[in-house]
Amino acid sequence: MMPSLTFWGGVGSVTGANFLFQCDKKNILVDCGLIQGGDYAEQENEKPFSYDPSLVDVLFVTHAHIDHIGRVPKLVKEGFRGVIYSTLETRELAKVMLADAFRILRAEALKKGKKTFYDESDINDAFGLWRDIPYHTDESISDNIKFKLLDAGHILGSSMVEITFRHVRENGWKKIVFCGDLGNSPSLLLRETEKVTGANYMVMDSVYGDRNHEPPEERKTRLIDIINDTVERGGALIIPAFSLERTQDILYEINNMVEGGQIKSIPVFLDSPLAIKVTEIYKKSIANFNGKVNNEIKAGDDIFDFPKLKFTMRRDDSVAIDDVPNPKIVIAGSGMSAGGRVIYHEQRHLSDPKSTILLVGYQVAGSFGRKILEGEKKVLINGKEIDVRAKIVSINGYSAHMDSDHLLEFVGEAAESLEKVFVVMGEPKSSLFLAQRIRDYIGVNAIFPERGKPYILNY
Repeated sequence: MMPSLTFWGGVGSVTGANFLFQCDKKNILVDCGLIQGGDYAEQENEKPFSYDPSLVDVLFVTHAHIDHIGRVPKLVKEGFRGVIYSTLETRELAKVMLADAFRILRAEALKKGKKTFYDESDINDAFGLWRDIPYHTDESISDNIKFKLLDAGHILGSSMVEITFRHVRENGWKKIVFCGDLGNSPSLLLRETEKVTGANYMVMDSVYGDRNHEPPEERKTRLIDIINDTVERGGALIIPAFSLERTQDILYEINNMVEGGQIKSIPVFLDSPLAIKVTEIYKKSIANFNGKVNNEIKAGDDIFDFPKLKFTMRRDDSVAIDDVPNPKIVIAGSGMSAGGRVIYHEQRHLSDPKSTILLVGYQVAGSFGRKILEGEKKVLINGKEIDVRAKIVSINGYSAHMDSDHLLEFVGEAAESLEKVFVVMGEPKSSLFLAQRIRDYIGVNAIFPERGKPYILNY
C-alpha cells in the first residue's frame, strides 16, 4: 500500500477536521470533528462516514475543541473499535466537552422530533478505547509506523501528531506532521508552540491564513478601553466566549487588570457550566502553563479569581444576573452565539445602546456571531425580532489560533526538509491565500486539497 492521505472534513471550512492516513495496511484517522455552521452542517454531521469506521485502526485526537472531537461517538456507533490517542489533558477535557455537546444535540433533536445521530452509550464506549500519552513519548503502530505528540500551544493539552513511516518497497523513512490547530504564541497561559524539524509532509490549519492578529499589548489595551467605555456608558459588557481556552484567557486578563488598577472592580459573571468545569481542569493542570504564569501561581495569585467574580452554575443564578445593576461583565457560551446562556443575555442587551457585545473568537460563516459582526441591524432570537443598538466590537488577538505571518514563519522554520504542505481548516480564501504565500515566499509546494481525493505520498 502506497502511503496516502485523504481529507474527509476540514477542507473549505474551519470545522469538521477528519483526515485519513493510510500506510502499511493501517488506516489512521486524525481528528473526527463536528461540522458547524447552519442547517447544512447539521445534515452533513448526520450522514454516514465516507469510509468504514470498523476498518480504522487508530484515531489521533489533536485537541478537545468540538470541531475536532464532536463526531468521535458517531465513529464508535458506526463500528470503530481501534485505539484513540491523545494527551491526558485532551482526554479529560473531551469528557466534559462531549457531554455538553450531547446535551445540546439531544435538546435540538427533541425540538425537531428526531433521534440523535449517536447515543450517550457511544460516548462511554469511546472513552473505553481512549489511551492518553505524554508529549514526546515514542510509540509504534507497527514496525513501519512510529509516532509521538508535540505541544501545539493552542489550548490545554493540544498536540501535533508526528508520524514517521517507512515505505517497505523503498526501505526509506519519511515524516508527516498533523499540526491540529497551531497556537497563537506567546500564549497568555500556555507554553509556546513547538518547532517542527525533519518533516517531509505537513497538514496545517489556516483559520487566520489571510490576516494577522493585533499584537498582545494592543489587544490588552483594547480590552481595557472597551471595558472602561462600557462602564462609563453604564451598560453591560457581554462576551460570548468559547468555554475552552478563550474563557480562561479572558479571566486571567481581567484578573491582572483588576489587580493592576487598569479597570474598576465591577461584577463579573462566568455564566457557563461548561466553562466552569473546564476552568477547574485548568486549575489542576498548571504543569502545562508557561513560566510566567507558574511564577505568579507560586507567589500566591489565584489567576482565575478576583473580587466580584461569580461563577453561576445553576440556571436560577444565571437569571438573577438581570437583577444586578449595570455596569457588569457577563462571560457566557457559546463563542459564536450558536446556543447556550449567552443567547439570553444577548436578547436582553442587544437593543441597549449603552451595552457592548465583544466577540473574542472566530465567527464561522452563517453563525449568529458572524451576522451581528457584519452589521445586521435586526436579528431573531427565540422567535423575537431584536433591534441591534448595542455596540458590537471584536478583538482577534485573543484567538488561540496562529495568524498568517506566524503560520508562514512556522512553515519556514521547517522548510529545509518539507516536500509538500496541505493547507486545511480555513475558509477557501484563507486557505488559498496561505498556500500561495508558502509557495511564493518559502518555495515549498503547498496545496489546498480536495475533499475525498486520495493524495499519494511519493518518494
